[in-house]
Amino acid sequence: MANTISDETMEYVGILAKLELSAEEREKAKEDMGRMLDYIDKLDELDTSGVEPMSHVFPISNVFREDVVVNGDDRKALLSNAPEEEQGTFVVPKTIEQ
Repeated sequence: MANTISDETMEYVGILAKLELSAEEREKAKEDMGRMLDYIDKLDELDTSGVEPMSHVFPISNVFREDVVVNGDDRKALLSNAPEEEQGTFVVPKTIEQ
């Protein structure tokens, strides 16, 4: 295992992850992290010169629709369901005391 994780690094990772690890758990985590880093180093050995960089495995496209008004401004219809209205606006109970 070429990548070794220091005790200070493990302590810092524990603080960031808000984990309280026993000495045995810390040693096991160090070994696991070292194996992960070794695997990443192994992936660096692959020749990716002919592979186009990508952010997603599957092709994606914008799924947003255009923001188009379809029902207009029918104030009279909107206010018809209001329990109370005044000068074309909803009347609601006062929520702030002055």
